[in-house]
Amino acid sequence: MGVGIVLLIALIALFFLLGLLLIAGVIHFEFSNSDVPPGVANPRKLHTTHCITIAIAVVGKILQNLGICSQIGFTRYIRDKLLTEKPEDDPKLLVKNLKFDEVPVRIYQPKSPSAGGRKGVVFFHGGGWMFGSLDSYDAICRHISKETDSVVVSVGYRLAPEHRYPAAYEDCLNATIHFLKITEEYGVDRSSVIISGDSAGGNLTAAVCQALVGREDLPKPMAQVLIYPSVQMLDFNLPSFQQNRAVPILYRERAAFYMLNYIGDDLSVLEDVIDGHHVPVDMKLQYRKWLSADHIPDEFKVRGYKPYIMTSHDEEVYKIAKTTLEKPCSPLLAEDAVVRLLPKAYILTCEFDVLRDDGILYKKRLEDNGVQVNWYHVKDGFHGIISLFKLFPSGKLALDDIANFIKNID
Repeated sequence: MGVGIVLLIALIALFFLLGLLLIAGVIHFEFSNSDVPPGVANPRKLHTTHCITIAIAVVGKILQNLGICSQIGFTRYIRDKLLTEKPEDDPKLLVKNLKFDEVPVRIYQPKSPSAGGRKGVVFFHGGGWMFGSLDSYDAICRHISKETDSVVVSVGYRLAPEHRYPAAYEDCLNATIHFLKITEEYGVDRSSVIISGDSAGGNLTAAVCQALVGREDLPKPMAQVLIYPSVQMLDFNLPSFQQNRAVPILYRERAAFYMLNYIGDDLSVLEDVIDGHHVPVDMKLQYRKWLSADHIPDEFKVRGYKPYIMTSHDEEVYKIAKTTLEKPCSPLLAEDAVVRLLPKAYILTCEFDVLRDDGILYKKRLEDNGVQVNWYHVKDGFHGIISLFKLFPSGKLALDDIANFIKNID
């Protein structure tokens, strides 16, 4: 056997061994750090999905250390490839990639004729303001467009850390305004536009809707669809954050990391933010009427909740993280005068999601101000289940319920 063949075999064996070590390390991390409570949908499948996510991040870190590519770039690329299908020409949809006010968008337009103006759905993808793309949300947008016979506009807003707040918010707002001005070009009734998004996209949905309420030069959105939205960056100790702090796919620490990374580059205050040291006491008291575990129904505290009381704050932490208190970052804090003008809403929450109580609190704020809310709670759901609707039946049922709301709203 030649030396070259021996070296090749040794190299293959080395890569195989490294692969086994990576798999073993990922599995060990997953079962040492994750907590999948009884009642979660398809726990084995959830563990497997999260293991894949961790493995991608680990490989990305290795490649970054080797100087091959950045970890975030690798992670985005692989996530997009895993979540993106390459459909053939869709017999039911005309799909176009365009730009609205310099913001990339993808338009999904039904080919079938329409008797009157169709509904329009503007969609902001999730991904912690750092991930997600037009490609990775293609399947969801196609599904919504076909099931509701609506024109869907998916917005490819700029991502952190390359583009921090308010870049994503401004892109979503500008793309929405552009579409509201030209709806007729796509056969959409200008009074039948729905703003929607999941997770970080839910945050952007709430913020954009609030920004539009005072615009007399534009038609008011018909509705807002908030899918497990992040609507506040002040309290990471609500019952859902405590109960689901280690439930895949979104740990509590990761949620705080995404939020901090969205607003700036100083992540050294992560633990302080989780502990609430970035919010002055007077602000805590001011916002307690809207942001408090007291407003969470008792049924959502049965899995455990320990009241967390902060009596002081850290001024340096506040200076670093004070942007989290701005209304576009924390739309739950908007004044009643703004909230009462918002369009009717659909809010989806998941029991095993750290952001569950964000959705519940925003639901209460809207209802307290006379805004009609349709609420759908996925009792066995976890964060991100809509994106995995082809793997998890509960995700498919939830996505169908969203489509049903859009189709029947008037």
